[in-house]
Amino acid sequence: MSSMQDRSNSTPKSDEDLQKVTVGEHKPHTASITLLEYDPRWPELFAREAKRIRSVLGNNVLQVEHVESTSVPGLCAKPIIDILLVVTDSADEMTYVPDLERFGYTLRIREPEWFEHRMFKGPDTDLNLHVLSKGASEVDRMLRFRNWLRTNQFDREEYADVKRNLAQREWRHVQHYADAKNSIVQEIMERANAVE
Repeated sequence: MSSMQDRSNSTPKSDEDLQKVTVGEHKPHTASITLLEYDPRWPELFAREAKRIRSVLGNNVLQVEHVESTSVPGLCAKPIIDILLVVTDSADEMTYVPDLERFGYTLRIREPEWFEHRMFKGPDTDLNLHVLSKGASEVDRMLRFRNWLRTNQFDREEYADVKRNLAQREWRHVQHYADAKNSIVQEIMERANAVE
């Protein structure tokens, strides 16, 4: 699940709510969050996965983007590659889920109430493959946030400081850590949106 939009009204909080959007068993994290300094191999891992996704899905791929913290040089991150896949209609799972599953991707999250978001884990790289529909406002938001952090050192450093502080706490679920970043994400997005 993503922290890119405030989901204060719809964010699953309880174990039961998280299980409702999880495909398979949802297991608590109950630990701190591991953050690593930026690794220049992360874009290479993304490029390899993007190539594989394009070869698997062909024309069903409208856009594949490296997003979230591993896509921002100089930013610390959980060592998990976040990939955004845009398809015509993410609710139409038959157009992409069976093909991805044949190649070892595992559907883990299904969120019909949140942009029809789907999330897969990868076959051999630790990744989160986020699937959204063409035209979903979250697509633009994710890319704007990434692009802003790539070019704005002040906000990149402020975001890193907040992440490091939060990561030291013990979190029952990684989603709770992501949700805890919502306020800083909103502040940064307001600054990014103000320059347009």
